[in-house]
Amino acid sequence: MKVIVLGAGIIGTASAWFLQKAGHDVTLIDRQPGAAQETSFANGGQISVSHAEPWANPSAPLKVLQWLGHEDAPLLFRLRPEWLQWRWGMAFLRQCTPGRTAHNIRQIVAIAEYSRQTLQSVRAETGIRYDAETRGILHFYTDPREFEQSLPAAQLMRELGCPRQTVSADDVIRIEPSLAPVRHKIVGGDFTATDESGDVHAFTVGLADKCAEAGVQFLFNHLVTRLLTEGTGSAARISGVEVIDDHGCHQILHADGVVLAMGSFSPRLLKPLGIDLMIYPGKGYSATYRVLDPALAPRVSLTDDGHKLVISRLGDRLRVAGTCEINGYSRELNPVRCEAITRRTQALFPGACDYEQAQYWAGLRPLTPSNVPYIGRTKYANLYLNTGHGTLGWTMGCGSGRAIAEIVSGRRPDVDF
Repeated sequence: MKVIVLGAGIIGTASAWFLQKAGHDVTLIDRQPGAAQETSFANGGQISVSHAEPWANPSAPLKVLQWLGHEDAPLLFRLRPEWLQWRWGMAFLRQCTPGRTAHNIRQIVAIAEYSRQTLQSVRAETGIRYDAETRGILHFYTDPREFEQSLPAAQLMRELGCPRQTVSADDVIRIEPSLAPVRHKIVGGDFTATDESGDVHAFTVGLADKCAEAGVQFLFNHLVTRLLTEGTGSAARISGVEVIDDHGCHQILHADGVVLAMGSFSPRLLKPLGIDLMIYPGKGYSATYRVLDPALAPRVSLTDDGHKLVISRLGDRLRVAGTCEINGYSRELNPVRCEAITRRTQALFPGACDYEQAQYWAGLRPLTPSNVPYIGRTKYANLYLNTGHGTLGWTMGCGSGRAIAEIVSGRRPDVDF
């Protein structure tokens, strides 16, 4: 089959990789000049199966209320006169029950574990270098109540086969000695030795190069403006993809199948087709610092529960990412939120990095209310979705690409999600 993939982030590029391996003729289209230029550019770097608990959980509604109006809050809702935001917010609240949270965790863990194994296979096959670290992920807590509330989730993870182990405050320091300056604030943690970290941008660019070598055609600097359809009912299908290149020239591209992997921008393209995706952009921030003293900077990837930050060592850089701002499609940087990241990082690791020359970035995470992505078919026979991965695009990327290639090829994916 001839297949067009829309979007060249980690999700779209992984989809293209596995589609070409399945024998398809693949074209990948993106509006940017290269792969991984938007949400996959500078995220937190974690491949985190163990911390797949969705934002929507029983403790979330009260936290959101407490955080309203605080510019540096981990999750900030800016209410807008926008119907999709209000609908998404109501759907988010409906996912906060214990039963739905447990169900969603099971789905997320299934995809994430499958994806981590797939990433390891791709890494072994391709030799792509991306500052990979396989030292695990350590989650530390500074609030006793938050630590207590984490125990049932950790138990559920273990029941699902994920070796997330609850550890003491002393164990936290043993696993990551660079946290010693704040030992007096840490009440406990959990550690998953099988989790990983690495630079998603470097990996995606490397995988795109491997795709090109294998014959995938790339159309960068091409804006997808609409999908053309033909037929009705069960015979409805996508007849063409309209694009505009950087010279302003329109073109209609044709294929046997189309895979949509455009993240937060997926709903806009599909709404005219009568497909209503419950995806809303969550603006996430990151800061990247040059490491000055390697002995003072962490090597194990960390999650700071109290500030909802993830911290990953990427070679001679330290990447710190987190917070989520529900505020439309703007990627404008909020100085208060940027400064809060640096202030916290410097408090944790004084003297470790050049905090004066931080590189700040923001990307739009495609959030579903449940944190479970859309992977599969649509009512159009040749249109497939691989989108809505929220904060776990890097964690789920390779597995999602492999799964959608199986579905396009008419087979059931190896993982049941």
